[in-house]
Amino acid sequence: MDILRIVVAILLPPLGVFLQVGLGLHFWLNILLTLLGYIPGIVHAIWIIART
Repeated sequence: MDILRIVVAILLPPLGVFLQVGLGLHFWLNILLTLLGYIPGIVHAIWIIART
């Protein structure tokens, strides 16, 4: 299941974080990072998925 979340995180980083942690601080932080730059959003999403 984590591989599917990582693929989703590469395509849509906030969705990958949402599937892992729901509507929390990390979700909103990831939206901000994705708006500031797509790569920081991906890195944060993969870090959240790999951490838990």
